[in-house]
Amino acid sequence: MIASSRLSDALLGRTIVITPERRADELAAAFERHGALVRRAPALSTASNPDDAQLLARTRDLIARPPQDLVVLTGIGLRGWLQAADAAGLGEELHAALAAARIVARGAKARGAVQGAGLETAWVAPSETSAEVGEHLVARGIDGRRIAVQHHGTGADGLDERLIEYGADVVGLTVYRSRPTRDPAALRSSVRGAVEGSLDAVVFTSAPAAAAWLEEVVAAGLLLGLQVRAAAGDVVLACVGPVTARPLSDRGLPVLLAARGRTGSLVRSVVDHFEEAG
Repeated sequence: MIASSRLSDALLGRTIVITPERRADELAAAFERHGALVRRAPALSTASNPDDAQLLARTRDLIARPPQDLVVLTGIGLRGWLQAADAAGLGEELHAALAAARIVARGAKARGAVQGAGLETAWVAPSETSAEVGEHLVARGIDGRRIAVQHHGTGADGLDERLIEYGADVVGLTVYRSRPTRDPAALRSSVRGAVEGSLDAVVFTSAPAAAAWLEEVVAAGLLLGLQVRAAAGDVVLACVGPVTARPLSDRGLPVLLAARGRTGSLVRSVVDHFEEAG
């Protein structure tokens, strides 16, 4: 009989590794409600920079001269930026400065953070890539426009430079930074488990984490073994969207993509996969 807290037995007997550090409790609980044994192997850690002098200096600059466009690349980044501004006594002024901007979001999570902040999103990149954001802005015409770009944890990815090339006045903001994992032993163990057969699935919610996990695979000399097992369907590499999947796909690894770019959809896709597999 299924326990009252469990939704199904679809993942009973399955061992699943989750690689994000942030909101890992929620993701683990979602898989456990379907009977999975969940192991955590954060591929990266996230370090916030609420007291970063450059971040606050650029925030004050944007308050003094508000942007005409705001690019939001990550939900966690926007929330962290607003929290840092609040802590510095700049929250209301920053919100007012951003309220008049045309806001472009890289994906659903970024759009959700914009809405959560009481702001409006003008456009969301369908493919959830920075490159598509750049193409959209350039096509609209950005010569002379002041654009604030909130970057993801790995820093600039060429977007600032492209916008500057087309005449924009760009203010880049890095609110948090991705760091090496705090638990390298768990990361190494997850890589070995994926290749040696003790894991059924590895779950990824960001491209940097997928790339970091894959770097560990390569460093351990296990890429070929992983390719063989993944191609045979013996281990599932599940990703929240195509951007997250790209580091894996570029190495010829098959991936299971969520139907929608949300963690809930990712869990559902994994559950459906193993239900069908029997």
